[in-house]
Amino acid sequence: MSFDLSREHEEFRRSVREFAEAEIAPYAAQWDRDHHFPVDVVQQMGKLGLFGLTAPEEFGGAGEDGDFTSLCVAIEEIGRVDQSMGITLQAGVGLGINPILTYGTDEQKQRWLPELVAGEKLAGFGLTEPGAGSDAGATRTKAELHDGEWVVNGSKQFITNSGSEITSLVNVTARTGTREDGKPAISVIMLPAGTPGFTAEKAYDKLGWHASDTHPLSFEDARVPADHLLGAEGRGYAQFLATLDDGRVAISALSVGCIQACLDIALAYAGERQTFGGPIGRKQGVAFQIADLETMLHASRLLTYRAAWLKDSGAPMKDFKQAASVAKLYSTESAVTATRIATQVFGGYGFMEEYPVARFYRDAKVLEIGEGTSEVQRMLIARGLGLPVE
Repeated sequence: MSFDLSREHEEFRRSVREFAEAEIAPYAAQWDRDHHFPVDVVQQMGKLGLFGLTAPEEFGGAGEDGDFTSLCVAIEEIGRVDQSMGITLQAGVGLGINPILTYGTDEQKQRWLPELVAGEKLAGFGLTEPGAGSDAGATRTKAELHDGEWVVNGSKQFITNSGSEITSLVNVTARTGTREDGKPAISVIMLPAGTPGFTAEKAYDKLGWHASDTHPLSFEDARVPADHLLGAEGRGYAQFLATLDDGRVAISALSVGCIQACLDIALAYAGERQTFGGPIGRKQGVAFQIADLETMLHASRLLTYRAAWLKDSGAPMKDFKQAASVAKLYSTESAVTATRIATQVFGGYGFMEEYPVARFYRDAKVLEIGEGTSEVQRMLIARGLGLPVE
């Protein structure tokens, strides 16, 4: 039994790491300060093939040479130097490309996927609303079919990759009727950027992920042709649940990158910083905390790549869903703890924005929230164990 990634995956890791350290790491702090979304670097990531790791060759993807595990490796390595670019990749593939790849018609795939897979364009997934976050079934946005067009009204919030200069479309969940049980029928409507009535509002002033593109969206009689329905009408709720399963593992990979970064910088600092005649790393109070980082890193990485392996191996969906929630819960909470530990190791310097631990500290918190909060993951895990928890 081996718990190591394949030789091919490790070679791929090295190539992504070289790119991340050369093209992202030197500039990440400045992008963070400027709240700058580096379109050119995103497109370089596309040229490297990172957006096509789960896509077939016919759309410009890696085909049989790629898999979900490779995507997790890429997200981990990008996230190790910059969480903002890590989430850009994660959302670009998991929330932008994969729903179209999974549920789109042949015509929709041919129209939208080549540019998205190439990293020339980005797509977002409009799910969350002011009154519908974890309770996504409470969606208020509506789409009505009139004269062969969907007319969309409502709003979304916290939507990644939704308002950049290279955003091509946002897949939006909306009420399109009522089911037999009286609950709303939710569908997914594809809204291209520039559609009249579709507005990406001013970008958020966020705690972290400053170099990531995130906007509230509003829809006022936004009209698109009837063929912009993604998947079956009324199946949008089930579609986004499946989309989030993959996303949870990808967020786990982003968290692993965060923990790895915290370990790397804390370990280096503990060997350099001198107090009382020697490096602080010789003090148990510091050394033991760094040992905890190593432990959390190994556990998070194993949970993440086991879940990715279940996805790639075609394991029963029940097993994958449980593994995804376990990995997401543990790795994201560990990442938040890791940034706190690393900041503590740096002492007063950790509170200064000139040191990367401050940026990772700010970036980490949202990992416990996006793609299903920690509370939602605990609920799903308990349900997977057969407990009728609400």
